[in-house]
Amino acid sequence: MTPLFEQARQVPLRLWVAIITAFAVLALPSTALAAEEFEPADEFRLDPWIPIEIFGIDMSINKAVFYIILAAVLTVLVMVLVARTMKVRPESKMQTTVELAYGLMKDNITDSNLNPKMAARWFPFIATLFLFIWFSNMLGYLPLPTNTTHTMNVLGLELPTFAIYAATANISMPLILALVVWISYNVEGIRAKGPIGYIRGLVPAGVEGFMVGPILAIELLSHFVRLISLSLRLYANILAGHLLILFMAGGLVVLLGMGMVGSTILGLATGVLGVAFFLFEIGLVATLQAFIFSTLTAIYLDGAVAEEH
Repeated sequence: MTPLFEQARQVPLRLWVAIITAFAVLALPSTALAAEEFEPADEFRLDPWIPIEIFGIDMSINKAVFYIILAAVLTVLVMVLVARTMKVRPESKMQTTVELAYGLMKDNITDSNLNPKMAARWFPFIATLFLFIWFSNMLGYLPLPTNTTHTMNVLGLELPTFAIYAATANISMPLILALVVWISYNVEGIRAKGPIGYIRGLVPAGVEGFMVGPILAIELLSHFVRLISLSLRLYANILAGHLLILFMAGGLVVLLGMGMVGSTILGLATGVLGVAFFLFEIGLVATLQAFIFSTLTAIYLDGAVAEEH
């Protein structure tokens, strides 16, 4: 039995009932939001909070920018604080957790895919990438008052409602991260072999004659395809998880526009599924996607400097 399910068994039954009830309450139809007014895409709209335009380029601060900044701050803050309080023998759960994460990043991602020299050179980059994506994913499951599309009235003030959103659920961020990785391993390959040697190294050993041209073209195309596959894998998995939680936690009930009795029954049923999806996302998907992205980065870096493949 995995540690996640072992911990789930230790949660008191009353707490599970409270969680499921909370999802059911969220699933009850709102008198302020008719079914025809609910649009799932609105949950991912990026309304400008602070409009900024520089030389005709929109640089506005919005929800996605807020989550990116928050993930970056947490990545730096946690590691700096832990580094300053590190002991030879762990004296806090935080240090123990960070040491486990360090072992995962160093042993399972970096050292297992790169030679010692490359591992020492690129470990800070790969570790930062892993932690930044992990924090971005995990923040996406923390309800924060960031939904400016729908507001709530508190003492006469129109405040944003609570919502879950992940910066990695916007294709722009995974694409930028993939582009950084793509540039990094190509630059490393050119640095190690030179421009001509790097291009020649793309052709597998043993390929000669007229087949060199077509194979080289396919290899070059595959490197550009990596941009799409690397970014879409992260984006699609996080977006799909958020959509499932959104529908299970009330979206489906609102869209169907059922009566009070039907909505309550459906809300209880989908609430149970919503809790299951939520636990699955935070317990596995968020970490797994950060792991896969970082591991592929290490593999691409190793392939860029390998003599032949």
